[in-house]
Amino acid sequence: MIVDERMLTFINSLDRGLTPFLEDLREKAEKDEVPIIRRNMQSFLRTWLTITKPTAILEIGTAVGFSAILMASYGDPTAKITTIEDFDRRIPVARENFRKSGYEDRITLLEGDAAEILPKLEGPYDFIFLDAAKGQYIRFLPEIRRMMRSGSVLIADNVLQGGDIIESHYIVERRNRTIYRRMREFLRAIEDDEGLESCVLPVGDGISISVAR
Repeated sequence: MIVDERMLTFINSLDRGLTPFLEDLREKAEKDEVPIIRRNMQSFLRTWLTITKPTAILEIGTAVGFSAILMASYGDPTAKITTIEDFDRRIPVARENFRKSGYEDRITLLEGDAAEILPKLEGPYDFIFLDAAKGQYIRFLPEIRRMMRSGSVLIADNVLQGGDIIESHYIVERRNRTIYRRMREFLRAIEDDEGLESCVLPVGDGISISVAR
């Protein structure tokens, strides 16, 4: 928890909720213990889409399709979303959710390892949403940067790792140390990139926002 739990509960109580389809999908995902973006991240993303109205969107990490459907539901009605997923068990579930949502024609699901798929994409994209394996963010970054033009936005989710990111390397559990190190490398890379204007916010489990100059 990176924000006081009472404060988070209050903030979430102000949220007016999502479409009925997304509410049902959220409930099912939580019941099945499938990771989806957290509630205050959902609110942030809705608002962000309303402000920026991106029409070419790339998502890295589909899971069951929740965030892609949210972007289709609340973003520009002409937006096209490309999303990448490599977990075989979730791919057919995501495809079925896209079909049921009515946004199948606007969402393209690419199956496989993002590290292999990203070099094949041309871009550019207005908005890139990174919500995949946390230890791979730094690996994906060069290809992501290639597909960003001036004004393109990259939002990476879960960058504060439940608060572990600020701890000493020796305090972090041994099994999480590689992810910890690589996430720190990612955050330093986007901050040191003179072609980006970046910030980190305590939304959900932490997000970074980077805008290409």
